[in-house]
Amino acid sequence: MNTDRDETGTVGVSTTRKTFELLEALKAEEGVTIADLTQRTDLPKSTVYRHLQTLTDLGYVIERDGKYYVGFRFVELGEQARSRRVGYTAAKRAVFELGQETDERAVFIVEEDDEAVYVHRYGSLSNTMIGHRRPLHSMASGKVILAEWDDAAVARYVEEVGLEAITSNTITDPDALFDELERIRDREYAVNNQEHMAGLRGVSVPVYTPDDEFLGSLAVFGPTSRFTDDYVHDDLPARLRDKAGEIRITLAYG
Repeated sequence: MNTDRDETGTVGVSTTRKTFELLEALKAEEGVTIADLTQRTDLPKSTVYRHLQTLTDLGYVIERDGKYYVGFRFVELGEQARSRRVGYTAAKRAVFELGQETDERAVFIVEEDDEAVYVHRYGSLSNTMIGHRRPLHSMASGKVILAEWDDAAVARYVEEVGLEAITSNTITDPDALFDELERIRDREYAVNNQEHMAGLRGVSVPVYTPDDEFLGSLAVFGPTSRFTDDYVHDDLPARLRDKAGEIRITLAYG
């Protein structure tokens, strides 16, 4: 009987993986046919069709003229994730105001499964889509998150995740990363100097709840032509700290 349960569980996991494999393929491009999905996933046509029918019946996928799209049902799930902590909702206003005041791109980012995840954004840069994941060590906001961890947790990240070079400026040496995190703890803000994308610099600060619990990181980023050293090290950290403080006050007093 135990063997039967194990086999059933294995089948269930395999089925779930196939479903999400199809969803990832759908997410990559607007309007995909069954033939396209069969080619991209290497799944049998009958399997693709069966999974799509189930997802369509549940409202997570829609079909229009023989092409399939991710449905708005996922938006509902996404909004629930973005509001599962009160502080996440409070950060939304701060991100919008930062973007308006600086005329730059602003984001609020949290950590999930050792990755930086975009929760809120202001601006239109395509690689900051809500829910997208990025390496922690290559971003100002990600380094703020790492700076909240103790040395043992950072060492585990280095060992298990690694320090991939996203650009030629990405920190890839563990000792250099530990030194950088110590600087961030001392000055209470982090800088991204073209470490995730050439031509972009960014600044980030930590956001805390009234109980001093780390909530996430608030960041502003833009082109190196505008993000001069004075702007990055003098103006932006103060602006970001003010917004982080406003989030904390909002959570304390509503």
